[in-house]
Amino acid sequence: MNKVILVVLDGLNYAVAEHAMGYLLAECTAKKGHLRVINCELPSLSRPLYECILTGVRPVDSGIVNNQVSRLSTQKSIFHYVKQAGLVSGAAAYHWVSELYNRTPFDPIQDRHVADNALTIPYAHFYFEDHYPDSHLFLDAEHLRRQYHPDFLFIHSMNIDDTGHHYGSDSPQYRNMARKADSILSNFLPQWLEEGYQVIITADHGMNCDRSHGGNLTDEQQVPLFIFGHQHERLTEQTILQTDLCALTCQLLNIPHNTK
Repeated sequence: MNKVILVVLDGLNYAVAEHAMGYLLAECTAKKGHLRVINCELPSLSRPLYECILTGVRPVDSGIVNNQVSRLSTQKSIFHYVKQAGLVSGAAAYHWVSELYNRTPFDPIQDRHVADNALTIPYAHFYFEDHYPDSHLFLDAEHLRRQYHPDFLFIHSMNIDDTGHHYGSDSPQYRNMARKADSILSNFLPQWLEEGYQVIITADHGMNCDRSHGGNLTDEQQVPLFIFGHQHERLTEQTILQTDLCALTCQLLNIPHNTK
C-alpha cells in the first residue's frame, strides 16, 4: 500500500518556486521528482482552494467562493475517501481545514490537537495564526507521521503567504521565506522518500506584487506542482489540473474515489 504526503505551501507562486527552491530543484535534477506549472482555480483565494485541492471541486461548484464562507464542506474530500477505505489520515494545517472537514466554528481548546477516530480527520494539529512558524508546523506534521503512521498526511504552511501579504511577491522577504520553506523540507523529504512515500508539493494560489491575490494575474494564478517518489516518472506526460489533485492522491493511495 502506498502512502502519500501532500504539502501545500500557501501563497507560493510558480516564478519564485522555480528559482528559489534550490533543494527541491536539486532533487528533481537527481530524477527523484519533477516540477511543472499549473493554474489554480478562481477565485485565487485560500479557503476556496483548500476545498478545491482536497475535493477536486471548483469553488464555483462547491460554494466555498471566498474566505468568509465558514461551514463544513458538502463535498467528499481525500480525508473522506481515506476513511472510507479503512485507512488513516492526518493533517498539520491552518484551522480553516478543520472547519471544512471536522468541526465548525473552530474551537482552539477542543480542535487544535485532535486524536479522535470519529472525526473525518482523526489525527491533526491545527494552528490559527498566519505567522505560526513553518519550522514548528513541519515538526507538528512529523509528530503525526511518526506517532500515528497515517496513510495520507496533509501539511499546510502559511508563512510564505503571510510574508507576501506584508511585502508582496517581488520582495526579498517573500523570496527568502520560500527559500526557508525549501530548507525546512530538506530536513524531511529525504527520509519520506527513503521510506517509500509519494510526495506532492504545491500551492493553493500565488501572490502578486500588490501584496494580494484573488484574480488571474500570472503571479497569483500560476503555482508550482512538485511530484516526488518512485511513481513520479509515469506522471511526467500526464496533464494534471488543480482539480485533479484529489483524484491523483487517491490513485497513488490505490483507493476508490468518484471525482471526475
